[in-house]
Amino acid sequence: MNEPGVETIRVDRLLVYLRFARTRSKARAMIEARTLRRNRKHVLRASENVSIGDVLTLVVGNDVRVVEVTSLPERRASPALAKSHYRELDRSG
Repeated sequence: MNEPGVETIRVDRLLVYLRFARTRSKARAMIEARTLRRNRKHVLRASENVSIGDVLTLVVGNDVRVVEVTSLPERRASPALAKSHYRELDRSG
């Protein structure tokens, strides 16, 4: 659970803004397929909140990507700008 006053964003919206999913319905499909974790726990609902510092583990195509959210985007942007909101981690964390 996130602390009061901490800025958050819905995980389905974040996946779209960071360009890991094209639409929120595709983001929800990723969640329903259990291919997404937040801080090592499966994301169970599209309405779960993500905050800065959270680590997302997701399956994109045949790859597993581990990223740390460094800032929260306000909207979907270019791929280069989307990448400025997270940093890639290796699989060991």
